Amino acid sequence: MPVPADPTVVHPMPDQPRVVLLKPLVKSPLIDVGEYSYYDDPDDPMAFETRNVLYHYGPEKLIIGKFCAFGTGVRFIMSGANHRMDGPSTFPFPIMGGSWAENFDLLTGLPNRGDTVIGNDVWLGYGTTVMPGVRIGHGAIIGSGSVVTADVPDYAIVGGNPAKVLRTRYNEQEIARLLAIAWWDWPAEYITKHVRVIMAGSIAELEAIAAQANR
Repeated sequence: MPVPADPTVVHPMPDQPRVVLLKPLVKSPLIDVGEYSYYDDPDDPMAFETRNVLYHYGPEKLIIGKFCAFGTGVRFIMSGANHRMDGPSTFPFPIMGGSWAENFDLLTGLPNRGDTVIGNDVWLGYGTTVMPGVRIGHGAIIGSGSVVTADVPDYAIVGGNPAKVLRTRYNEQEIARLLAIAWWDWPAEYITKHVRVIMAGSIAELEAIAAQANR
């Protein structure tokens, strides 16, 4: 029987310590990661939680699906980075201490778009920045250096600053079929058996495999 890769090891490629699986690495209760999603960084991939997820004071969460690929320098800016913008100054005086701390109420109720959600099978290119509260759909590809400020549709390819949809990988009907298949939720053994179709096959072939599994 085909044996799936081990989702519990931090370094799936022992000779490439720059690649880490995020689910066994991440400890923060504010970060939820699906199996097999990985990050690549030649400098310090083990510090993903502090170097790549910024201003994460809660309560909003970073939710990452399964089978995501993150290039070096991917950054998630969380809602803790927000400042007041309804007065003359945006400077956060109360956090600096002293008597300024008596005005901490001025920092309550700052804009918060909620959780940042990355779907399954998403590829974030080198140096991508994802802004607070963004939702990136399943199967999306984000071009290197992009700044994602708005939600990204399923199976879209986006790029730029701010990132815009360049094209979609499939048409609407095909995307609906892929979402119905949701191969990323198959058991790991079944995925292992059909890796070649998942990587290089057609939607019809995936549908046939999914139908077999439901018999």
